[in-house]
Amino acid sequence: MLTKARAFAVQAHGDQKYGDRPYSFHLDMVANNLAAYGEQAQVIGYLHDVVEDTSVTKDKIEEEFGSLVAECVGLLTDEPGANRKERKAKTYEKLSRVSGQSELALVVKVADRLANVTACVADGKRSLWEVYLSEQAAFKKAAYRAGLCDQLWADLESQLQEGALDRRV
Repeated sequence: MLTKARAFAVQAHGDQKYGDRPYSFHLDMVANNLAAYGEQAQVIGYLHDVVEDTSVTKDKIEEEFGSLVAECVGLLTDEPGANRKERKAKTYEKLSRVSGQSELALVVKVADRLANVTACVADGKRSLWEVYLSEQAAFKKAAYRAGLCDQLWADLESQLQEGALDRRV
C-alpha cells in the first residue's frame, strides 16, 4: 500500500516543485517523519497534498485507499480563503474538532509541518520560517493532543527555536 500511495502521489503532483526540488522530496520527508507511526500514517503522508494541490478528488482517494485515508486527507486539505491567514484559520478550526481514529490526520499534519520547517532551516529560508513561527501557537492549539506524537512536536519546536537557522549544517 505504501508503494502504491507514493506512486499515486508522485504521479498526481507531476512536475510540481518543492522549492527547487521535485515534489517527491517533500513527500518522502513527510513519510520518513511518520515511520514510527505506521504504514497507514505514511500512506496518508504521501497523499496529504493531492486533493489540495492536484485535480485528484477525495472520492478518488477513498476509492483507491479507503475511507479513513480519504477522511484524513480531507482534514489535511486547506479550507478555501482569500489569503493564507484566512485559509489557515479555517483549517485550524477544522483540525481542532478532530477526534478518534481521525487523529491520525493530526500526526500527519505535524510531520508535514516539521518537514516544511526543517526544509526552511536547511535552505536558510528565514521569511518562510518566520511565517511558520508566527503560526505555531494557533497551529499547536488546534492540532496538539497530549501523547499522540510528542516527539514530532518536540522536533518541530526545536526547529522553530531562535537560532535554528544559524545552526544549519
